[in-house]
Amino acid sequence: MRRFWVVMAGVLVLALVNHAIWSKEQQLANGRVMYLQLAPVDPRSLMQGDYMALNYAIVADIHAAMPKEAGGTAWGNDIDDSGLQFGQGAAVVTLDEQSVARFVRLHSEDEATLATNEYLLRFRVRGGQVKFATNAYFFEEGTADLYANAAYGLFRVSEDGEPLLTHMCDAELNILGSESL
Repeated sequence: MRRFWVVMAGVLVLALVNHAIWSKEQQLANGRVMYLQLAPVDPRSLMQGDYMALNYAIVADIHAAMPKEAGGTAWGNDIDDSGLQFGQGAAVVTLDEQSVARFVRLHSEDEATLATNEYLLRFRVRGGQVKFATNAYFFEEGTADLYANAAYGLFRVSEDGEPLLTHMCDAELNILGSESL
């Protein structure tokens, strides 16, 4: 009987992992294309080994829209045991003719519907900092120069606003790196 439950637990874990993989593959194939403009980061940490530290211009708009209380940002956040702020939320964005996202407002959970050409973009707050999907872009060793002109992150965004970073792009939205060669 014990062996049966071990096998069933293994099958369940495999099914969950495969579903998660399938879900991300569907998002890559069918997610809405959305570009987020990169914001400057500390040049000393821009290229560290085989990854690029990322920050997005839209983060400043999100921070500015969050209500402030004594001690910092209070919207959608909790304080963990170390005193760092964390939480999650969504921004409402519009897309221009090139699919570049522009901040409109913070999304309220009691908002019924979005207007035409408005989309959700989910974010997380970690240590008081707004993060989208990832704060780093990893690339092949020795190819850092290909990403020196990165100006946008290319995301595939699910219907519920969950972003998935796929590529770095230059100012003309051309994909950078080995995929573009």
